[in-house]
Amino acid sequence: MLFSLLFAVMFAAEAQFVIKVRPAAPVIRVRPVAPGPRHVWVAGDYVWRGGRYTYVDGYWAVPPAHRSHWVEGRWKHRRGGWVWIPGHWK
Repeated sequence: MLFSLLFAVMFAAEAQFVIKVRPAAPVIRVRPVAPGPRHVWVAGDYVWRGGRYTYVDGYWAVPPAHRSHWVEGRWKHRRGGWVWIPGHWK
């Protein structure tokens, strides 16, 4: 049972949904001041909700151990449309 649940979560995290037309670029808000010197700006990202990509605003975060750079997500053209490649720590 636990293995099935973990497999489903891993698959969902890797799922890519192809859409014909990319969403319009989001309205970028003014970035707030960093709450501390160790914080890194995590740019806004798209998540799949309700059968479509929804934009989620960026935020400040302390990087995980041994990772200090946030790689922004991006749209990638695939056969039949576009997919969102999520941002990640590097």
